[in-house]
Amino acid sequence: MYPEHPEFGAKPLISILWVKQIMEEAVTRKFVHADSSHIISFCAVVEACLLHGLKRRIAGLLCSNKVAAVFMKVAKNFSPAEQLCQKVQELEQLIENNKQNSSSSQNNERSRQAKLGNLPPQALKHLWIRTALMEKLLDKIVLYLVENFWDHERFLFILLLTEFTALLTVGPCALEYTKVKTADHFWTDPSADELVQRHRIHSGHSRQDSPSRRPALIQKRQSSGSMDDRPLTWVREYVESLHQNSRTTLLFGKNNVLVQPRDDMEVIPGYLSLHQTADVMTLKWTPNQLMNGNMGEMDSDTSVYWDYAMTIRLEEIVYLHCHQQVNSGGTVVLVSQDGIQKPPLHFPKGGHLLQFLTCLETGLLPHGQLDPPLWNQRGKGKIFPKLRKRSPHGSCDSVSDKEDDEATDYVFRILFPGSQMEFSKAPIKLLCDTMKYQIISRAFYGWLAYCRHLSTVRTHLSALIKPTIVDPDVPTNARTGLSREVWGTFLQTAYEEKEIHRLVYYGGVTPSLRKEVWPFLLGHYHFTMTETNRIEIDSQMKTMYKQNMKEWQGCEAIVRQREREKHAEALAGVYLEPQEQLDMYLINLHRIDKDVRRCDRTYWYFSPENLEKLRNIMCSYVWLNLDIGYVQGMCDLLAPLLVILDDAFSCFTELMKRMNQNFPHGGAMDTHFANMRSLIQILDSELFELMQQNGDYTHFYFCYRWFLLDFKREMVYDDVFSVWETIWAAMHTSSEHFVLFIALALVEMYRDIILENNMDFTDIIKFFNEMAERHDVPRVLNMARDLVHKVQTLIENK
Repeated sequence: MYPEHPEFGAKPLISILWVKQIMEEAVTRKFVHADSSHIISFCAVVEACLLHGLKRRIAGLLCSNKVAAVFMKVAKNFSPAEQLCQKVQELEQLIENNKQNSSSSQNNERSRQAKLGNLPPQALKHLWIRTALMEKLLDKIVLYLVENFWDHERFLFILLLTEFTALLTVGPCALEYTKVKTADHFWTDPSADELVQRHRIHSGHSRQDSPSRRPALIQKRQSSGSMDDRPLTWVREYVESLHQNSRTTLLFGKNNVLVQPRDDMEVIPGYLSLHQTADVMTLKWTPNQLMNGNMGEMDSDTSVYWDYAMTIRLEEIVYLHCHQQVNSGGTVVLVSQDGIQKPPLHFPKGGHLLQFLTCLETGLLPHGQLDPPLWNQRGKGKIFPKLRKRSPHGSCDSVSDKEDDEATDYVFRILFPGSQMEFSKAPIKLLCDTMKYQIISRAFYGWLAYCRHLSTVRTHLSALIKPTIVDPDVPTNARTGLSREVWGTFLQTAYEEKEIHRLVYYGGVTPSLRKEVWPFLLGHYHFTMTETNRIEIDSQMKTMYKQNMKEWQGCEAIVRQREREKHAEALAGVYLEPQEQLDMYLINLHRIDKDVRRCDRTYWYFSPENLEKLRNIMCSYVWLNLDIGYVQGMCDLLAPLLVILDDAFSCFTELMKRMNQNFPHGGAMDTHFANMRSLIQILDSELFELMQQNGDYTHFYFCYRWFLLDFKREMVYDDVFSVWETIWAAMHTSSEHFVLFIALALVEMYRDIILENNMDFTDIIKFFNEMAERHDVPRVLNMARDLVHKVQTLIENK
C-alpha cells in the first residue's frame, strides 16, 4: 500500500480499488456495462490524477475544461490523442444537435439518442476520459502525459504515484464494454450472506435428515393448500419475489400489518408488500416468523406459518372494503371475483392505509383504476374521497364537516376499462390423467437411473469406505465423544483401540484432552505402548530434532554469510555441504520465512516467540525432506498442531505422510477430484447435471484448497480441531478418504442455493470464498457421516 500525501491525497489508492471492482465485475458478470457506476467513479479518479502535478506553464493555458485542453494540446504531436479528439467532437456535435432539435419528431429524437448512447449526466461530466477508455486509448495517452508533461522537478513521491496511476489504466482499457441494456444491468449479484438468508427463510419448513436427493415426484400446484403439499420451488419463488429485482418492482411495503388467518387464532403480525411485474400486480403478506428466518428449535412450529402466507393477484380482486378510524389504523378487506373475502388486513396507526391505496392506484394505471378514485388535495397529495351523508328522507346533504373525526367506511372497485377477463378451464379428468402419467414416468426414470448407478457404486466407490458399519449407539452412545473418564480408563486398562476411534469419530475429543490424545491419533504413539515406551519415543525424537536443528542452522549461517559477502573467494573452504544442497535449502528458506510471517497473524497464539517455534519445526522438516522441499500451505498444516501440542515436530511429520501427496509433486489431488465426481454423480445427479451444463466444473477445482489443507482455511481454529480429529479417527472407523465426504457435505449443505441461483464455476468459487470460516461445522460433520453410511449401505445391499 502507498501512504497518503498531504498534497496528492489517496487518489491512486482509490483508483486501485475501482480497477479491482471493474475487473471483478468483468469476471463475475461476464461483461462490463459502459454506464456502470464503477466506470464513472474510475473516470473521475483518473481525471483528478491527470490534472494534478502538471507544469505551471501548462496549467496557465488551460481553460474551464482542463481535461479537454490537455488532450487537445497533446493531440498536436500524439496520434492516439488526435483520434480521441475527433471522437469526442463527434459526440459533442450529437449532444448539441439534440439540444437544438428538441422540438423535432419523436422518431428522430430517439434515433439521435440511440447514436449517442443515452449517456447519463455523470458520464457527460467525464466525457473525455470515458471516451478514451471505451476507445482503448486511455492507457497510451496517460502514459504519454506522464512522460512528457508531468513536472519531474516536484516530489519524487508524487511522480512515482502518478506513474503508477498510468499503469493502472492498462487493465480497464483491455476490457470490452457493452451499451446494451441487459435485464440485470442495474442489479448486482447478491452476496453469500444474502443467498443463505433467503434460503434459510424458505427452507425452514422442510429440513431433511438426509442430504441426498432423489428425483422429485411432486408436481407444482397452483391451488392453495397445506404447506406440506406445496413443492419447495413454490416457497423459493415466493421468497425471491419479496426482494426487488430486475423483474419485479416493489410499490409498497409495510411491516406489522395484522392478519387473523383463522377464526380460532389471534391476529399475527406480518410484512405486507405490493409488487408489480410487466403484466400483473401482486399483493403478498408474510408472517414475521418467516421473515426473521431463524433456524433452531422452532423449525417445526415455524413451518405452519407458510400456510398463512398470502399471495393475491390484484386482477382477481373486485372490491376493497376499507374501514378508516381516527384513533387506530385502518382495515382493508379484499373481495375476489367469486365473492370470497380474504382475511382482513389491519394497518398500524398512521397514514399507512391511504399510502397503500395510493400505491395501488398508481400501479393500476394506465390499464386499471380505483372507483371512486382518490382525491388530490393541494398541499396534501392523495386523500380519501369525500362522502355525502343521506338525510332520513333520502336526500343528499352536503359533505360532512365532522367526517374526519368519525370512523368511515369506503368501498373501492377495481376496474379495467376496455378489457374483459377470460378464463379457460381444462377438464379435471384431463388434468388428473396428465398428472398421473407424469408421476409414473418420473418414477420409472428415477428408478432406472438408480439401478444404473448401482453398478458404478459397486465398481468405483467400494474402495472409498470400510465395509463394516460402526454403530454410534453400540455398545454406548458415542456422540458424547471421548471424555476424560473414558481416557483415564484407557490409560489404566487394556481399553479397546477401536472404541477410542469410535468415540472420537462420532463425538470428538474433549478440548482439554487433545494434547494427550492427538499423538495417538496421528501415529506418534501406538495404542499398545506403555508409558515407558512413550517416554522413550519422546526422548529419541527430541534428540533427533536437536541434531537436525544444529545441521540446518549451520547451513543457514553459511547461506547468510554468502549473501553478505557476495564473493566466491571469501567462501572458499567454508562449505560444509555441497553447493547444490545449499542453493536448494536457500530457496526453501526464503519461502518458509515469507509464509511464517503471514501465518494467522490475528490468532492469539502466534506471538513472535511461537512464530519462531513454527519456523524451527518447518525448517527441520524441510531439511530432512529436501527432495520434497517447502510448498506454500505447509505452514497452514503445522499451525493447528502447534497450537494444541506446542511441540509438534513428530506429529507434523506423521501428518505429512498423508498430506504430502496432495501437493503438486504428488498425484493424490487428481484422485480426489475423480472420486468427488463419482460421488456427486451417484448421490446427487441433479447437481451433477447443473455442473456439467454451466461450464462443466465437474473437475472440482474449487475443492483444491479444501483437500490441500484439510479445510484449514475454510473454518475457524476450534472447528478445524474438530474436523481434523474426526478425519484421523475415520481412517480406522469408516473411511480413509473421509475428506471427500466432508467436501461433499459442504457442497450438499448449499446445494439448493447453488441450484436455485444456477451457479457457474465462477459463482461457486465466489460463494465458498465468502462463506469461509462461517460454516455450521457440526452439521457438516453429521452430514459427512451420513453420506459415508449411505455409501456403506449401498455397498452392503448390492
